[in-house]
Amino acid sequence: MKNRIIAPAVMAVLAATSAGPAPAHDTQTEMVTAKFDQAIANIPGKSLRVVEVEYAPGAASLPHTHANSAFIYAYVLSGEIESRVNDGETRLYKAGESWSEAPGAVHSISRNASKTTPAKLLAVFVVDSGENKLTFPVK
Repeated sequence: MKNRIIAPAVMAVLAATSAGPAPAHDTQTEMVTAKFDQAIANIPGKSLRVVEVEYAPGAASLPHTHANSAFIYAYVLSGEIESRVNDGETRLYKAGESWSEAPGAVHSISRNASKTTPAKLLAVFVVDSGENKLTFPVK
């Protein structure tokens, strides 16, 4: 059974993360679904938030950063995701592979590497409990 706890803070993430077109990939962006949101009992002031990000073939996220306190673990569930964080190299991650993003990281590339097959990832955030918006576009 899937945990369907959705807090207002996570709903704000969904609105902020999925808005706007992705340049160079027509007008397709990602679809984000909240999966989990709970305070971490033994780490006062911190919460664990999980979202599933689905990319249609050729879809991409706009360049973005996350809440200042957010440490992120991303795990590819299906398909292949092309990703670049900060000044690192652009990498291709296949189902079963993962990466992390430190607080303050800029995620300049996050897209489905395929123009024919969907892709999906799970993003796990450890974040200050008071952070209501988790994703911000890079200007």
